[in-house]
Amino acid sequence: MGKPTGFLDYRRETPSRRPVEERVNDWHAVYQTFPEQNVATQAARCMDCGVPFCHQGCPLNNVIPHWNDLVYRERWQDASRILHATNNFPEFTGHLCPAPCETSCVLGINEPAVSIKAIELKIIEHAFEQGWVAPEWPAQRSGKRVAVIGSGPAGLAAAQQLNRAGHHVTVYEKSDRIGGLLRYGIPDFKLEKQLLDRRINVLRSEGIVFTTNAHVGVQIPAQALRQSYHAVLLCGGAESPREPAIPGRHLKGIHFAVDFLTQQNRRVAGLPTDSSNDIVATGKRVIILGGGDTGADCLGTCHRQKATSVQQLEILSQPPLERAASTPWPMWPLQLRTESSHEEGGVRTWASATTHFEGDANGQVVQLRGVRVGPPPDFTPVEGSAFSLDTDLVLIAMGFTGPQKSGLLDELGVALDARGNVSTDEHFMTSIPGIFAGGDMRRGQSLVVWAIAEGRRAAQEIDGYLNSH
Repeated sequence: MGKPTGFLDYRRETPSRRPVEERVNDWHAVYQTFPEQNVATQAARCMDCGVPFCHQGCPLNNVIPHWNDLVYRERWQDASRILHATNNFPEFTGHLCPAPCETSCVLGINEPAVSIKAIELKIIEHAFEQGWVAPEWPAQRSGKRVAVIGSGPAGLAAAQQLNRAGHHVTVYEKSDRIGGLLRYGIPDFKLEKQLLDRRINVLRSEGIVFTTNAHVGVQIPAQALRQSYHAVLLCGGAESPREPAIPGRHLKGIHFAVDFLTQQNRRVAGLPTDSSNDIVATGKRVIILGGGDTGADCLGTCHRQKATSVQQLEILSQPPLERAASTPWPMWPLQLRTESSHEEGGVRTWASATTHFEGDANGQVVQLRGVRVGPPPDFTPVEGSAFSLDTDLVLIAMGFTGPQKSGLLDELGVALDARGNVSTDEHFMTSIPGIFAGGDMRRGQSLVVWAIAEGRRAAQEIDGYLNSH
């Protein structure tokens, strides 16, 4: 390593967040720019640890110690080359990934882990600034055609890998713009959309064809694609939100989080929304059901829309402040995580379950009734703990149950696994020859880094299939 004693000489540092009172009044990135010298210092903390468990923690198997050393030596272009060798979109993971690599960092056994995520993000931003991220064209074309259905991170990663392998790739997206949940699910304060557009422009320049407003299985017969392409990859994501069986769910003012977030992302982009069904938190008492990342995204959005109050309910008990003994290093730790949205306000309530909603004479939700519960798996109600909360807007952020079955999957008739995801063999092929699946549609709801990894691996299997047929 460039500085063997770096982990002893320097303390962990990460990018600072903009002041709360400033950032809640706009939709720009929460984090401030991290100076290059600070990043190089953080890279120096990477130990000569012998067995770098950060590789094990990263689904993409990023060669983290290598590019840390290159950053320390200010060899930024080489660092970018090594980073891109395993990760198609470091700017997406650098902003959105919860960094399982850091929780597996050897230094993290008894010291603060290396700031891997911040280093990764700086590498890719520096690379774009210097013009090192340029289109890469295949040396020759195979003559084989591949259709990728879905333009989220899995679909985009697969498309780029297949295109660079020489195949002709067309990406079909049912929405009006490319990006999937990166476009309409992730708020701009976590991922500004010019970063997404910047990368898509590179992919388009490489020869990938994008077709929007193309809902395969609804507007376009799926069987038609089978006849027109040598292989089809399903990357439609896990889009079916979990529907809670709570009495009163039908009341007005109760919405899925993804609908709320999509509308706001369209507003920020200057795009039209359904004015007959506007979901806005302004001046309202908001309750968010679900304590995960989607719930935090709703929380930050509510702050920026100037909600009167926001309360986030989670059925699980509050995690410990430090790594729980049940999840020792290098496992992904059970511990409390505080996102930037939590720092901005709102109330987090743990071990709470909703029993029913109450509405007024117009069918508008006005109150949530709940009860404190014990630990999983029973979640036994605590006697005498019933409570009620007045509300004007309820957002359901309880995760997703899998891909949508109607349309594409029903038409194709691919087999599903026990969880309702698309079933594949070890080669990512579905029960129908020539049709493959990857990302959340195959794996279930997961992280952006897993989606990219799935797309890359599916592309490798498809390339092998095409070369043998």
